[in-house]
Amino acid sequence: MSSHHIVREKQEPALLLLNLNNFSEELLGQLLEWSPTVITTPLVAEQINAYEIKIDIIIADALDEEIQSDVKQIPQNGTSQTEAALKYLIQNDYKAVNVVAETVDLADFTAFAPLINIVIYSGNQKIYAVNSGFSKWKPAGENFQILSVHLNLQTSGLNNIGSNKFVTINDGFISLRFDNELLFISEDI
Repeated sequence: MSSHHIVREKQEPALLLLNLNNFSEELLGQLLEWSPTVITTPLVAEQINAYEIKIDIIIADALDEEIQSDVKQIPQNGTSQTEAALKYLIQNDYKAVNVVAETVDLADFTAFAPLINIVIYSGNQKIYAVNSGFSKWKPAGENFQILSVHLNLQTSGLNNIGSNKFVTINDGFISLRFDNELLFISEDI
């Protein structure tokens, strides 16, 4: 017996492609598997076009040429491309977005993290915001790093190896408790 999945619009995370340099084609394929809304910049649109990936939205105040048909344009209106994209997604009731970026400035994401689930892929890192009480099952020997300033951090299942870097002690659940609204953490992928 086969199973059929119906994917409703906005059910899967949108995909914001800010840079594809040094990004795994295999992981990109996994992120595209459920046909997310693909948002990108004019510069990255040329790379995406070479992969024959359908672009839904380009973030730009003006486009020099049409890269693909039926592409919506979001103007930046004096904001960063990241901010313009995140505002659009929140205003249009998206619940989550996967972001591919070469460099990450968490200040670009901090204000939006309480409003939309953001997962950032950068190099060999997966970066995301967590609330106090965060818990996740991980195998022993996994690396984590806390990227935000934190207040009264308490961990379980993790060994602090310095500079806000941690490694899982055993197979099992790790947890983080802190006094901030949220923290950004990264794990190796």
